[in-house]
Amino acid sequence: MKILPTSLIKELDALTIQEEPIASIELMERAAMALTEAICSRYPHPEQPFILFAGPGNNGGDALAVARLMADRGYRPEVFLFNPKGKLSDDCATNRERLLEEGRVTLHEVNTQFVPPRLTAETVVVDGLFGSGLNKPLSGGFAAVVRFINTSPATVISIDMPSGLMGEDNSFNQPQHIIRADLTLSLQLPKLAFLLPENETYVGEWQLLDIGLSKKGLETLQTAYQLSESSYFKGLFPRRNKFAHKGDFGRALLIAGSEGMAGAAVLAARACLRCGVGLLTTHVPFCNNFIQQTSVPEAMTDIDAHERFFSEAVDSDRYRAVAIGPGLGTARLTEQAVLEQIGTTLCPMVIDADALNLLAGHSELLQQLPKGSILTPHPGELERLVGKCTDGYERLQRARALAEESKAVVVLKGAYSAVIAPDGNVWFNPSGNPGMATGGSGDVLTGILLALLAQGMESLTAARLGVYLHGVAGDLAAQSVGETSLIAGDLIRILPEAISSIK
Repeated sequence: MKILPTSLIKELDALTIQEEPIASIELMERAAMALTEAICSRYPHPEQPFILFAGPGNNGGDALAVARLMADRGYRPEVFLFNPKGKLSDDCATNRERLLEEGRVTLHEVNTQFVPPRLTAETVVVDGLFGSGLNKPLSGGFAAVVRFINTSPATVISIDMPSGLMGEDNSFNQPQHIIRADLTLSLQLPKLAFLLPENETYVGEWQLLDIGLSKKGLETLQTAYQLSESSYFKGLFPRRNKFAHKGDFGRALLIAGSEGMAGAAVLAARACLRCGVGLLTTHVPFCNNFIQQTSVPEAMTDIDAHERFFSEAVDSDRYRAVAIGPGLGTARLTEQAVLEQIGTTLCPMVIDADALNLLAGHSELLQQLPKGSILTPHPGELERLVGKCTDGYERLQRARALAEESKAVVVLKGAYSAVIAPDGNVWFNPSGNPGMATGGSGDVLTGILLALLAQGMESLTAARLGVYLHGVAGDLAAQSVGETSLIAGDLIRILPEAISSIK
């Protein structure tokens, strides 16, 4: 599903109007019907108090149309239309007249003085002040209205976008002048801002409403951002022939663990095996060998020369994929060994955790990564590689630049993990939940990605599929143990069910 920049939303509307053909006021009515249905399905009792705040543009026109349609269903909404310049958009003006003709809705048109209504915890506010076309922070009277709504105990539903929020970059915005919605009803497509962590407090829960915008237009308009859909992953997992043998599913090497961090290697190894790798070798320090062999008897071990940590690069010629990083530590000898491993490995690598932290001090190696490699930083690890970032938007842009520079796929981990191709295209992942914010979860992802690469999957596909499977496992685990109690081992336990769900 494409995530169009807000600058192209109007163009998509125009293509829809031209293609059908349909008048713009009729398209607004279609949107209002979808909005009304979504709102009334959540609040099915007509006695529920609603107050709608409408701006002078088309977002305000949507709000006015919603008020009229709600009245048709027996609701009694109250509307405040803000028109300080005495000029409404054409479709907003038309819906104002329709609302007045309908006669069952109390409409307050605010030109100069705003007498605020009483907003209680029982009130539902519908925010239709400004939509996706906003390109500068709110100020003056509109900023005051936003502050009034935000300080009230009312539940807030925003139409298309929380008023005051820009669709992409909000680094120059005024946080106190942005609506804090409990629910955002986005028309047709998500906005990039919805997927960035700093905007969660404004967007709240978000829901997409299909209003039938041009499919041809969606195919034509270009964007670097997409939200992956579950249908993409059906049938992607490697199939097995009847006469297959373990050699057909790849040899993988996992370099992980140090004294006190054996668990990271165990989790990554178990996840790798659960995802179908044919043969797995784990390279561990001597102190972890017993733990590794008893915890993961299905994997072979290769013992490092050092008793406590990774100290020398491994010959990787016989492996189809290598993963390095979980629980390695950052000892000086480990740093040297990691750099040598990256410099001498020819097959695709998954580079995670401490391997990323050690790589951060040697940016010249980024251009020497093996072809088809995957970097899996969380935000802190990314900033060690690319420098401090002010917000999620800048972090995303820096991650895109890292992917381009390294010619590797970058997985920026978090809610809606971003899988970034070397050409800058980004796929946000829809699966997963906050329960996965627990120690070892990233190690499980490393093992999954290693297994997929070792089975011959192309790196971008492996990254998208691996991140999705990881999230599905998290969602399934949360159903059985809850988000609070979820641990990394639960993800591995339920991986077979996650895999079955996409087969």
